[in-house]
Formats: sequence, C-alpha cells, structure tokens
Amino acid sequence: MSTDTDRVRALNDELRKTLKGGKALMTPGIAALGPEAVQRLVQAIATFDDFCIANDPHGGEHDFGLFDFEGASVIFKIDYYDANFEFSSPDPSDPSVTNRVITLMLAEEY
Repeated sequence: MSTDTDRVRALNDELRKTLKGGKALMTPGIAALGPEAVQRLVQAIATFDDFCIANDPHGGEHDFGLFDFEGASVIFKIDYYDANFEFSSPDPSDPSVTNRVITLMLAEEY
C-alpha cells in the first residue's frame, strides 16, 4: 500500500470518526429518521470498521461503507473536491488542495 493511500485513509478516518477535516451531508431519507437516530447513526459510522472489498472499493481508502442501521441499509461515502468544490481534488492525500465531503444516505437513495 502506498504512502498516499495511507494518508488518504487517515484523513478519511478522521472525517468519519470526528466529522472534522471536511463537510458532512445527509440525504432527506437520513434526515427523516429524526435527530436522535441521526446522532446514533453518526456514532455508528464513527466506529464502523467492516472495511472489506465490498465496503472499501478504492483499495484501502476507507471512503465507503454499507451497513444495516436499525433495520435500514445505510451508506456513507467520502468524495474529494478541489478548493472551490467545482472539480475532483488534484491530490486527495493533500488536505491543502482537497475538500472532503462525507454523505450519509439510505441505500435506496444511492
């Protein structure tokens, strides 16, 4: 595994675990679960560790997860944008040129 992948994974884990180092968005389906459920979901994502081929398709970056949450299939995904949120980041391992966005959604909304 490359150093860049290690750095991307560490930055993604920081965002996933603390919601620091990027922005967090939720879809209407997640919002409809209610604030208490969203709080529990954020905690479930922070402790998520089932990173396998199905849940980590980009080779160890920890940028995707699919799991069951209180009877609903939930997805989180992390995307990498440039400084202006217009295009893809030129280097997701470099936080000075990357804006990370974690999106929480019901699987049916994907």
